[in-house]
Amino acid sequence: MSSFSTSAIVLRRIDYGEYDFVITLFSLRKGKISVIAKSAKKSKKRFAGILELFSILDVVCNVGRRKGLPVLQEASLKYPFSYIRSSALKTAYASYWAELINEWMESGQKQVQLYQLFQYVLRELDSCRVSEAALSILFQVKFMTLSGLSPNLRQCSVCRIEVENIKETRVKFDFAKGGIICNGCTSKTLQKTFLSKGIIKQLLWIEKGDLVKAVRVRFTSDALRECLEFLETFVPYHVGKEPRSLKFLKQIRKW
Repeated sequence: MSSFSTSAIVLRRIDYGEYDFVITLFSLRKGKISVIAKSAKKSKKRFAGILELFSILDVVCNVGRRKGLPVLQEASLKYPFSYIRSSALKTAYASYWAELINEWMESGQKQVQLYQLFQYVLRELDSCRVSEAALSILFQVKFMTLSGLSPNLRQCSVCRIEVENIKETRVKFDFAKGGIICNGCTSKTLQKTFLSKGIIKQLLWIEKGDLVKAVRVRFTSDALRECLEFLETFVPYHVGKEPRSLKFLKQIRKW
């Protein structure tokens, strides 16, 4: 039997039998992994109150010689994020981010930059320094960049004219092509929207900026709404599934 230790963020927890949990972790060292927490439901010492969604833990897991999930042996809580848990809206945003990561990531693939991004937005969300909506824009833009699915906002996806040279103040975006389309080019897709050049400029700035600078971008209320409506359509479209947590988020969010 071998063991490993790592920092990890809880992405998902499901019941397994009468006493156990299967926990999906986004770990710093091993990427996404699933482990079994035996007798965790009745544990009053080892796991009491710490195997919650989004919690950041230091874990030790044992791996047996036979096939099967690693066994969670030890877990210590690093960040509980109590302010996130006290707010339905914050919880909904964090759930959406966690579900996106869980749906997109394959097990066992190390993703250090994505781990650092998720940890950063969770800590900022818990600190209440930045609005939930602005953090979600930051997360989704950076998530798409790291996953290789960034929207093409720099040039027409057909003729390659630069966005600065497009005359219209609102530019068509084709979800199927994953990019903007100038008025001189045709697009037969039914899934399209229009983005203002100001929004495009802000999204591009976030895409290329580091986290500390990108989180300082300020949006008007209309710009926040336009960005979120665009990203919350584009991201699930290219991930291939609309997360259930996003549906709940849309229900409780008030503009």
